[in-house]
Amino acid sequence: MKNLKIYLIDDDEAVREALSLLLQTYGMHVETFRDPATFLAHVDPQKPGCLILDLRMPMISGLQLQQKLLERGIDWPAIMITGHGDINACRRAFKAGILDFLSKPVDEQVLLEALETASQELDKILERSEAQKLIARLTDREHEIFDLICKGFGSKEIASALNISVRTIDAHRANIAEKLETSSVVDFVRLQLSGSSAGHP
Repeated sequence: MKNLKIYLIDDDEAVREALSLLLQTYGMHVETFRDPATFLAHVDPQKPGCLILDLRMPMISGLQLQQKLLERGIDWPAIMITGHGDINACRRAFKAGILDFLSKPVDEQVLLEALETASQELDKILERSEAQKLIARLTDREHEIFDLICKGFGSKEIASALNISVRTIDAHRANIAEKLETSSVVDFVRLQLSGSSAGHP
């Protein structure tokens, strides 16, 4: 988890300072924000990280902040912390996609375990995003051929199924390999599985 990027949003200065100091001792990079509006004004989708959100904040709650981020296409893993936790708040947080729900004062070990899970989830999100970007480079025909390759069909079988020449299929395969930056069928399947949550138009 060293070098993990953390965005901590909490209106309690003492909490921000304490958690920031703690996480920095573990080599994490922590940016703190006193309110959701400030964070929303500065957040950069190109600098992904894990979120630690206070549940109750003036104007915009932690859950509302997460919803606003999702509307922007930012689905980074989020941990909710609160000094006023109850079962209903916890249930709402998990339904909203919050990874974990911790009560203040936050236990150090529990927080570290939650961040370990968040770090693993962030890796999956970034891998999926990269796979989707690569697959999006394909034309409709290339995507059709790519899907058939992933299902285990060879060039001759694909050519027969699509009623085009093997030479044309091989040309498409070369283009696909260039765009996906690999010619390995195993890598093709991995990319397809990683990026499967993004439907192709």
